[in-house]
Amino acid sequence: MTDLAQERRLVTPIPGPKSQELLARKTAAVPSGVGVTLPVFVTRAGGGVLEDVDGNSLIDFGSGIAVTSVGNSAEAVVRRASAQLADFTHTCFMVTPYEGYVEVAEALNELTPGDHEKRTALFNSGAEAVENAVKIARAYTKRQAVVVFDHGYHGRTNLTMALTAKNMPYKHSFGPFAPEVYRMPLAYPYRWLTGPENCAQEAAAQAIDMITKQVGAENVAAIVIEPIQGEGGFIEPAKGFLPKLAEFARENGIVFVADEIQTGFCRTGQWFACEDEGIVPDLITTAKGIAGGLPLAAVTGRAEIMDAAHSGGLGGTYGGNPVACAGALGAIETMKEQDLNARARRIGEIMLARLRGMQEKFEIIGEVRGRGAMIAIELVEAGSKTPNAAATAAVAKACHAEGLVVLTCGTYGNVLRFLPPLVIGEDLLNEGLDIIEGALARL
Repeated sequence: MTDLAQERRLVTPIPGPKSQELLARKTAAVPSGVGVTLPVFVTRAGGGVLEDVDGNSLIDFGSGIAVTSVGNSAEAVVRRASAQLADFTHTCFMVTPYEGYVEVAEALNELTPGDHEKRTALFNSGAEAVENAVKIARAYTKRQAVVVFDHGYHGRTNLTMALTAKNMPYKHSFGPFAPEVYRMPLAYPYRWLTGPENCAQEAAAQAIDMITKQVGAENVAAIVIEPIQGEGGFIEPAKGFLPKLAEFARENGIVFVADEIQTGFCRTGQWFACEDEGIVPDLITTAKGIAGGLPLAAVTGRAEIMDAAHSGGLGGTYGGNPVACAGALGAIETMKEQDLNARARRIGEIMLARLRGMQEKFEIIGEVRGRGAMIAIELVEAGSKTPNAAATAAVAKACHAEGLVVLTCGTYGNVLRFLPPLVIGEDLLNEGLDIIEGALARL
């Protein structure tokens, strides 16, 4: 990465001719269900840029969906993973174990909220982590029901599709889904009918009443929630909502699961987003930012809950792969040494100030929200709160053409989300914001 110029550089239209050739090959070889946001084929990446096969250099406001928080080729990740690669690629931890897995588990037990005794199990993907958290909660409580929330996203496996709120593209035509999943209202301040000031109290009361009356608290194994929702639109629940749910769970013997797959590892300016309100979850699921781009996920939680599953009940062939574990130790080293929590907070200050300035100029920005380097704007029809998915798609397309990678999200498809690498330079950050402002101005 050291010789990768940290600059935006466009030498062809986006996508360029070589990317278009590769896209034709992709179309012929890969099923159409595997979509692509921006068909530029990357050859090198790092810092805050992606370089494609045509020699273009794009500013990255996506981080592979919050994965490459330490950059795409962080020195410590490359160094540690390369050394492990030379020693051995795999043995399967459940057959003949190795120290790297234990080291990652120890690091997560230390980093996650709470000073109680903890255990960590490693897996391959966020969905797999959530699925295992539910298994563990059911084994511990001897109950079956799982409570989730409007706008939530938890993965693409059968169980996690059931946990996910949004039909298209995640669930459509893929059923039937796993039973015993119950969806509750979320404290969504911008869209709460009686106003944001009433949101936390009313949403918590509604959710708790529905759980009590419709499911029975004594039947609930787990409450699973993202402290800031990801795919659902970067919705930050109204302050007070999460603590009320956590208290209800504690009083009723329900396992409280924080899904920190998109929010974890310095993304919001803290190691984990649930720390913002002092939430100490029983179980916490992590993935994405954990290993600098290598596939790894984890469930970390209270020792007595994690130990409830019988021997052999948890695992998987690749779970806690040694190369991915080495990458995770390198990512955590980078986060600590470069104080990426502080970097995330600085990114948030810059982005929120600039975007709020744009909100004053452009009526279509209904809300600017987020924490740290997990920021979004919700676009609406001017003068209303009607979701404006068309404008969102148009802005994203304009940004892509200018060499800025941005992502959309939200139940209504009307949210632009920004997830820059935490190591991005402030010059690139501001240049990216200039491109967004220009795209909004041209609508």
